[in-house]
Amino acid sequence: MADKEIMATGRRKTSIAVVKLVKGKGRIFVNGKTLKNYIGNRPAVEMLVYRPLVLTDNQENFDVRVKVIGGGVVAQCGAIRHGISRALVKSDEKYRNVLRMEGLLTRDPRVKERKKYGRKRARKRFQFSKR
Repeated sequence: MADKEIMATGRRKTSIAVVKLVKGKGRIFVNGKTLKNYIGNRPAVEMLVYRPLVLTDNQENFDVRVKVIGGGVVAQCGAIRHGISRALVKSDEKYRNVLRMEGLLTRDPRVKERKKYGRKRARKRFQFSKR
């Protein structure tokens, strides 16, 4: 890989993350902030983001710059993870099998179901009164 940046897009629910991988020291910046500052004190969510880098043994090789919009913090981190995985495969094709086995290259299709008319939410009904 040359000294250029590798770009990829990751998605989860309504979140979209544009990820740039650059040679570096393993830092992750999300919307101009460090990952820790962006997600707060959530170690499980932080591990979720670092998973593709840990699996491919690239924690110290790349800096990750992310621009993310939409959804909540956890869905955004899922989108970041998806984007990092796709960017790693672009950087080196040998990572594809490892990431595929962990399910990191598959876009999670689960989204919120739309509200239906005559109902309170998608499936919840209004209270039924017999008399």
